[in-house]
Amino acid sequence: MRERLTIAMPKGRIFNDAVEILCQAGFRLPPEFDDSRKLIIDVPEENFRFILAKPMDVPIYVEHGVADLGIAGKDVLLEEERIVYELLDLKISACYLAVAGLPNTKMNDIAPKIATKYPNVASAYFREQGEQVEVIKLNGSIELAPLIGLADRIVDIVSTGRTLKENGLVEYEKIVEITSRLIVNPASFQLKDDRIRELVERLSEIKRLQSSEF
Repeated sequence: MRERLTIAMPKGRIFNDAVEILCQAGFRLPPEFDDSRKLIIDVPEENFRFILAKPMDVPIYVEHGVADLGIAGKDVLLEEERIVYELLDLKISACYLAVAGLPNTKMNDIAPKIATKYPNVASAYFREQGEQVEVIKLNGSIELAPLIGLADRIVDIVSTGRTLKENGLVEYEKIVEITSRLIVNPASFQLKDDRIRELVERLSEIKRLQSSEF
């Protein structure tokens, strides 16, 4: 029997996109897989175990070895800076990090405030721009911060731009393009090398075929 692989996956859009690409690569996942409310799902047919987690927690599980592999957005990897290897850009769940705020407004010259779920990324970005800012970490509803005067700008994920528009905000600067990546625990990469390489090769082939279609 092939070695079991434990894979941490974020709930939501990335999970759905990841399940689709795994199925395209020929892995046998049960039809009800994406409807499950379980946090740990075993797939005996492939000897996989999936851990469903919050996006920010996926690299933590992989770094500490409770998961061999994980699928995480590049935004999370930049923010968390965990000790994991990035194996493959899956090119799913594409979006980008951007600076946004109310239209036709300037940042406070004395103490500009930036609200975000990504304090490390935001701090590094404005430092590179030569700007000193106060970063305020929020866990949700980032768009609210400029509307109530908590912050001059926000740094957040933008997919379609609809959420910004509906809240009367505009995009000022694009920071970095984001896609989801396959990551691995360094020890697992050595101990389960053959099984992991098989997974990577099958996923890589799907990405190659998809790229050739355009």
